Amino acid sequence: MTEPGDVPPDVLDRLRPICLGLPESYEEPAWVGTRWRIRKRTFAHVLTVDPARQPARPRAAAVDTPACLLIFRSPPDEIAGLVASGHPFYKPDWGPTVLGMVVDDDTAWDEVTELLTESYCLLAPKRLAALVDGPGPPPG
Repeated sequence: MTEPGDVPPDVLDRLRPICLGLPESYEEPAWVGTRWRIRKRTFAHVLTVDPARQPARPRAAAVDTPACLLIFRSPPDEIAGLVASGHPFYKPDWGPTVLGMVVDDDTAWDEVTELLTESYCLLAPKRLAALVDGPGPPPG
């Protein structure tokens, strides 16, 4: 049996190298689940929700069984496209740049890396964001 917010160890094992590989980022327990921060700003938060215990987050993610959720920041113009694509993305109501996704067996970890790197860059001081490699040049 898990406690509310417990995140599967394999999910944490996938997220840690992504998040902790960013300059001056650190991990800490969140009020529920685990979060990664730059300075005092959270750029990624992962938790497991159970609709029977905490209905608001599962309702936002449109899940009716326990699910692992990843919440991060994204530019509003990208949020619209990701949410329009449907599952696994959803738009929580707590901020214009906040985006969520359901983490499951179909999670595209390369995409998660891009999304969390972008989230970090949105919140990090410009000096630190400049140290992060952006997408490579177009092929050809």
